[in-house]
Amino acid sequence: MKFGPVAVSTAEGAILAHSVKAGDRKLRKGLRLEPGHLEQLEAAGIEEVIVARLAAGDCHEDAAARQLAAALAPDPASAGLRVTEPFTGRVNLLADGPGVVVLDVEAIERFNMVHPMITVATVPQHQQMGPGGMVATIKVISYAVPQADVDRAAAVGRDAIRLAAPVQRTAGLVITDIPGGPDNDKGIAAIRARVEALGMQLCDLRTVPHRQADLAAALGDIDGDLLMILTGSATSDPEDVAPSSVRMAGGTIERFGMPVDPGNLLFLGALGSRPIIGLPGCARSPALNGADWVLSRVACGIPVTGRDIAAMGVGGLLKEIPTRPQPRAGRKP
Repeated sequence: MKFGPVAVSTAEGAILAHSVKAGDRKLRKGLRLEPGHLEQLEAAGIEEVIVARLAAGDCHEDAAARQLAAALAPDPASAGLRVTEPFTGRVNLLADGPGVVVLDVEAIERFNMVHPMITVATVPQHQQMGPGGMVATIKVISYAVPQADVDRAAAVGRDAIRLAAPVQRTAGLVITDIPGGPDNDKGIAAIRARVEALGMQLCDLRTVPHRQADLAAALGDIDGDLLMILTGSATSDPEDVAPSSVRMAGGTIERFGMPVDPGNLLFLGALGSRPIIGLPGCARSPALNGADWVLSRVACGIPVTGRDIAAMGVGGLLKEIPTRPQPRAGRKP
């Protein structure tokens, strides 16, 4: 691409690089200059403009962005994405429904190494999305880039971005109750909102005494593709009431505890073919916590192992919640 100042008289067909005020009209950057535009510039006494001209083998920014988006998400519908029309070298990939973003991180890194003018920016790996949320933006920074580099980036980034839609349709929640315990209504509302944000239905809700036998019996009887437990008293040990109840009901515990704060006291297991999540007390609040990361992935059929949870520690220090009874920073005297 050729870029620089030229006489207005020779600028026909070039791309205006910077916006120019010509009389009472503003000619915006990115405009392909036509004879009428040149007349306006000359009438305003402007003799020189800065332009870009495509060279042989160049690809216009909009065409390049369209091709790159088509490579990153070759089948948008099956990838759970919608693709916007290119504008000023930009194409956005939007979530077509609720889900979790799945990225080929290495492919995206290779894509961004091809040419500094060819870029894609995404939300973090496994970010939960709602319908219409922006998953990625492809931006060609300059007015044109070599077609050969567009082809290279398209090849290395092929099929690197998708949205995993929920595969679990219903969820069951068991709450254990203790005298003088927390407000269950607020906790239920927060958990229901989380479930519904994932396109699921909270189909069964049970409240039982905070005792192992009662909780185990409820787990054996409750409906839902995915099961959750919210205890009236914090679960503080792998042998505490909730994880012990899962084992009593015939289930298994994959992981107790996670390096995410708030959310440390989460546990993950299974009861037969159904995943089961022991929610930390912070799940009573709508604020982001570790349970959101696990719930969204499990709901969307993304395997979550103990090793996966252990890896959540980097980036796992989440925003402080002012209503927490023991703020991490401590109280000032």
